[in-house]
Amino acid sequence: MAIRPILRAGHPVLAQVAAPVPDPTADSVARLVADMIDTLDDIGAAGIAAPQIGVPLRVVIYFMPAHRVTARPGDDPIDLTVLVNPELQPVGDGRYEDWDGCLSLPGLRGRTTRWERIRLVAHDLDGARSERIVAGSHARIVQHECDHLDGVLYPSRITDPTSLAYVEEMIEAGRMPPKVPVHPKAHARKQPALLRRLERAGVPLV
Repeated sequence: MAIRPILRAGHPVLAQVAAPVPDPTADSVARLVADMIDTLDDIGAAGIAAPQIGVPLRVVIYFMPAHRVTARPGDDPIDLTVLVNPELQPVGDGRYEDWDGCLSLPGLRGRTTRWERIRLVAHDLDGARSERIVAGSHARIVQHECDHLDGVLYPSRITDPTSLAYVEEMIEAGRMPPKVPVHPKAHARKQPALLRRLERAGVPLV
């Protein structure tokens, strides 16, 4: 496992469409996920896509801490989850606006409008296919990370360009609460199947 540099906006990999993963069960994919977990834990964030560490493949990891969920049905906390070749489909016409941030645009936030509910289909590292409906903040983070797989960064989805601002300034002005620390590896350790798969690939979580 290794901490990888996070690419910033302007890097060509972030602007390209990522390739599908031919075999989600390959050890190389598990090793990629291990590096993504290390990188995410080092920065203390809730999600990252493979293109952000320079690998143009359709792989996302994320988790949803309890303090970020809304009261919407289908918006629940979830421990660290791996999405290989994810597919999204809106459910209904509902949209809502909220803050978006990105590791590839450090220190900034902007308000975007996203689907309130989505159907999420993906594979895990054992090749198992899952399908579920997610909503609210859970749906937002999935949409944000999956945008990276299509070469899309959140500023292109900003509703009001004047909302783009630095987090430190917004916290100081009382427009945004202080950031709550998150611990990605703690959420990964609650997923026994993921831990077993990383161990089989020779990259146990440490």
